[in-house]
Amino acid sequence: MEQKDAPPPLMYRVERPVFDEAYLHTQLLHPRERSPKTIRQRLAQHCSSERAKAIALSFLPILTWLPSYPVKEYLFGDLVSGLSTGVMQLPQGLAYAMLAAVPPVYGLYSSFYPVLLYTFFGTSRHISIGTFAVISLMIGGVVVREAPDSMFTIQALNGTATNTTVFIDTEARDARRVHVAVVLTTLVGVIQLVLGLLRFGFVAIYLTEPLVRGFTTAAAVHVFISQLKYLLGIQTPRFSGPLSALYSVTAVFSDITSTNVTTLIVGGVCMVVLYCVKDLNERFKKKLPVPIPGEIIVVMVSTGISYGLSLSENYQVDVVRTIPSGLLPPAIPDFSLLPNLVTDSIAIAVVGFSMGISLAKIFALKHGYSVDGNQELIALGLCNFVSSFFHTFAITCSMSRSLVQESTGGNTQIAGLLASMVVLLVVVAIGFVFQPLPQTALAAIIMVNLLGMFKQFRDIPALWRTSKIELVSLDQSTWCWMSSETCDSASLFQAAECTGIKIFHSNSSIYFANSDLYLNALKEKTGVDPVHLQAIRKARKRKLKKESAERESQNHKSPQKMRGGSQNHLGVQGNGQVAETHTESDSEETRFLEPLCPVHTLILDWTPVNFIDSVGAKAIKLVIKEYAAVDVCVFIAGCSRTLLAELRTLQFFTGVVTPEMVFPTVHDAVLHCRRRTFEVTQILYYI
Repeated sequence: MEQKDAPPPLMYRVERPVFDEAYLHTQLLHPRERSPKTIRQRLAQHCSSERAKAIALSFLPILTWLPSYPVKEYLFGDLVSGLSTGVMQLPQGLAYAMLAAVPPVYGLYSSFYPVLLYTFFGTSRHISIGTFAVISLMIGGVVVREAPDSMFTIQALNGTATNTTVFIDTEARDARRVHVAVVLTTLVGVIQLVLGLLRFGFVAIYLTEPLVRGFTTAAAVHVFISQLKYLLGIQTPRFSGPLSALYSVTAVFSDITSTNVTTLIVGGVCMVVLYCVKDLNERFKKKLPVPIPGEIIVVMVSTGISYGLSLSENYQVDVVRTIPSGLLPPAIPDFSLLPNLVTDSIAIAVVGFSMGISLAKIFALKHGYSVDGNQELIALGLCNFVSSFFHTFAITCSMSRSLVQESTGGNTQIAGLLASMVVLLVVVAIGFVFQPLPQTALAAIIMVNLLGMFKQFRDIPALWRTSKIELVSLDQSTWCWMSSETCDSASLFQAAECTGIKIFHSNSSIYFANSDLYLNALKEKTGVDPVHLQAIRKARKRKLKKESAERESQNHKSPQKMRGGSQNHLGVQGNGQVAETHTESDSEETRFLEPLCPVHTLILDWTPVNFIDSVGAKAIKLVIKEYAAVDVCVFIAGCSRTLLAELRTLQFFTGVVTPEMVFPTVHDAVLHCRRRTFEVTQILYYI
């Protein structure tokens, strides 16, 4: 068999006049003449009914999806997801209240009001709002600093004037700590709300992924250490400020001989059970319809054992004790505490938002919709501000609960609404049941939930190999801000645009502080948004599926017609030849295979790019994968050898990205794309 000759290589030839700046400025870069708008035109533009509707929909995102909520398709999944998440939210609310240094019932309040509000104002359909370990620990540090045990010590006489006993007025202390937590939450809400209204949603980009993961890992260590005294049943003071973890460990080990063995056994058994359940859920997640609710099982069983054996009275095991039934009436926070809490509230506001928006973007990308960072700030701000008047502490989203809410079939925040109703039922009706719950069981829940954060220690070797700067969390925000100045081909009057190809040029490097801006500008300037195209594809698929089902039902109703219709696949031409005609299924396939967008190729001009970090590299790889899912190819052109070396160090050329996608110049990339398009067209023609 003869081997066909290989196609000739593409030739790159450029012939043009020599240009100078005067010619470029006068002939090619004429600014567009725009007549100034009148005041009436500006008012009409900004005060139209369409704009008012858009503002209302952006402020209340629930209005964008609730009117078209597909009950048959979504309700069952949301119901199962809401119940599963609510059952998980109960023990976590009780446990994380301990981290916030307030009575456990306030964790239940914080698991109800904010979740209810987020249903109306949040843009993410899958995250679970409520208590979270890291934020609770930050609140607890502030609360203990402002209301330490030493403020509430009381000396009592023991019969003689020389014999006194010192004890702590826990009721007064807890009341003061609740006041501090509530005021702090109010201020956090105000800060988030103001930042959202001022369109400061971009602040999260300064918290890089390595920085956030490093922060949460360090916070997990602090949380774990803070729970040791509850696990062992040791009475030690709670420390705050620098080296508080070291002081806590020293205090625990100095009093290790007074460990309550019963408390340790109960806590140890709870940890083993929780770990085994989590391992089973992970191993068999594809086979289990819903995850096994290990936390609520541990809570119920340990509460029953504590009540039956009277662990508090007979074995001195610390229990939750009083959980008042019903909701407390709203009250105005004590704003006299505000001056001491400003710095702490800013940190909690930014960290809480960063965790929420990062998880929201992950789920949005997976399920083909978008989230608005500014509206998320407003939603979290409203959740914290309004809820603080009902005695809650600051919240954000929880990774573990969000994963459960999404994996059990949750499609919208109806699942979150149902989860809040589960918490409300417990608070109003059966909260007293959990009064004998051992605190060591809550400590076990917290500790086992930290395992995911401890796994982030694996980042250290990877970052050591790829980026030592990010390993030590160097503050790169001091670098010069580089805006995405995008070259608009329309400003070059004599520039010819290749059909189906868009070239994107940005005069900046790509790193954590501007990677989101770069991608947003890419989608805006090229007019190709993969999320929008995915939604079109899903809608087209649903429509075709519906039409196919309707035809099937019609064919079942009239079998004779179906049999007769099968003969129509063949037709007789005028010369007596038999020819095959197009069937309806062929037209369906043709419609489904129609391109979603006239643009089939994007070329990223990286001539000005001098630096890229791991966050920027991940963002580019992710967007390339997004575009590939909607049949849009992305190529890169103009990389320097230094930049290519950085990309190889960051393991950029893996998976969907290969070195064959990178070209030395834009013109090389364009020629390759045009030949590739021609070859694909020829193949489709022959098919």
